[in-house]
Amino acid sequence: MNEIKQLTKLILKFRNDRDWQQFHNPKDLALSLSLEASELLELFQWKTSEEAVEKDLGKMKDELADVITYALLFANETGIDVLSAVKQKMMKNDEKYPVEKAFGVNEKYNEL
Repeated sequence: MNEIKQLTKLILKFRNDRDWQQFHNPKDLALSLSLEASELLELFQWKTSEEAVEKDLGKMKDELADVITYALLFANETGIDVLSAVKQKMMKNDEKYPVEKAFGVNEKYNEL
């Protein structure tokens, strides 16, 4: 069993032991995912990246774990295979951002 499936199994056991599946529909999971990402982003408010990481790395770790947890729950509830989805998206990105045009450039694909 791959590590993503093992991690999802661990998260589902935690959730199911508390009877929280009833609250985990795709809309609410997507909302929770966004909220947790915002909590991660909030740790950078009014600081440089370096200051934020130095001060709040432990909190960042927890917020990132929450983001990943909700992402895996969302994938589970919608039947999305995370590994396949990421691989497919990377193939699309490779087409949109060819190395010869995108190397060292921070422009969006339609501006390359």
